[in-house]
Amino acid sequence: MAQTLFYIIVAILLLDYLFERLLDYLNSSKWSEIIPDKLKGVYDEVEYKKSQEYKKVNSRFGTITSTISFLLILLMLVFEGFAIADSVALSISGNLILSSLLFFAIIGLALDILMEPFSVYDTFVIEERFGFNKTTPKLYIIDKIKSLLITAVFGGGLLALVIFLWSKAGNMFWIYAWALVTFISLFISMFYSSLIVPLFNKQTPLEEGELKQAISRFSEKAGFKLNNIYVIDGSKRSSKSNAYFTGLGPKKRIVLYDTLINDLSTNEIVAVLAHEIGHYKKRHVLMGLGMGIVQTGIMLFIFSLFVSSPELSKALGVSEPRFHIGLIAFGILYTPLSFLMGIVMNLISRSNEYQADDFAAKYGLATDLGSGLKKLSAKNLSNLTPHPLYVFFHYSHPTLLQRLINLEKQN
Repeated sequence: MAQTLFYIIVAILLLDYLFERLLDYLNSSKWSEIIPDKLKGVYDEVEYKKSQEYKKVNSRFGTITSTISFLLILLMLVFEGFAIADSVALSISGNLILSSLLFFAIIGLALDILMEPFSVYDTFVIEERFGFNKTTPKLYIIDKIKSLLITAVFGGGLLALVIFLWSKAGNMFWIYAWALVTFISLFISMFYSSLIVPLFNKQTPLEEGELKQAISRFSEKAGFKLNNIYVIDGSKRSSKSNAYFTGLGPKKRIVLYDTLINDLSTNEIVAVLAHEIGHYKKRHVLMGLGMGIVQTGIMLFIFSLFVSSPELSKALGVSEPRFHIGLIAFGILYTPLSFLMGIVMNLISRSNEYQADDFAAKYGLATDLGSGLKKLSAKNLSNLTPHPLYVFFHYSHPTLLQRLINLEKQN
């Protein structure tokens, strides 16, 4: 049975890798030197060629990094790397929780060290070449240290609590773990922007002026009470633009990248914010949070059925059942179901994006939103012609062309 599970795990990893390469190939086959008629004006000729080159470079680089990641995991399986890491962790501590934390620390740090050169190359070579990178080496290192500390404290803490619950409640631990993860998800949703973001970026209230007045007027018109509008210094890392809605209830806030304010007109920014407010008014934020909670509950329940099985651990070369080894094996075996859930989530997300666009259009902002989306696509060198299958499996948003066609219908 353990050997069969091993082959299933390898097959899942291989099929997933080959399927992603197929999607990448199909996506690259849609690259064109001719801009679709409805998208003319998004790029000038020079910028469009630059966007094409950006896609090609990223595609090649993505194939290389994905292949290396796949080979590393395959080698870990074939040469029982997980069993070796487990043995090292147990030699340091026989405590159930501490040995599990040490195991993931060993695996995580090893993979991080191996893949770090590619991350550096992506930031300081590719993103630099195309004019996006604004990160200094010092800031990059500081960000890395902060990220590792946050992962160790929050990720390690959550894992320790889940293992503790499993040790006390057995296979029924999933109910308590689900409640714990739900609480943390709600907490992060409410306080992410005020607790986590400040560790990396400076957020300042939007200053008084034309833009804030325009946003306030729209908020009143839309019946949306909004007191928290912040500007984030995204330009210290990248020239790409963005805006997002975060928080729940009184903690809700809209965050604008400083690059967005520089790149878009006042009316276009209001239209983009109208889209974000549309998500809130249509309850997409709560819907997404709820679906995530349900998805987590399903995963934890299924995991609880198999976590104590010695066959899961044996499939990775460990003779005795271990929580952390079972978690690794289960995570791979769960991939097909996670993949199907991802498709459903993307379908719902793309539908929600249309609804949010329609909300903005209802207030006469369809033209401004369309022009704002064009500018953002050009600024970020976005792919104007992705393959439909790639969009179906990977896009949480409709393509620019699809959104512009939809907005035209609203005029």
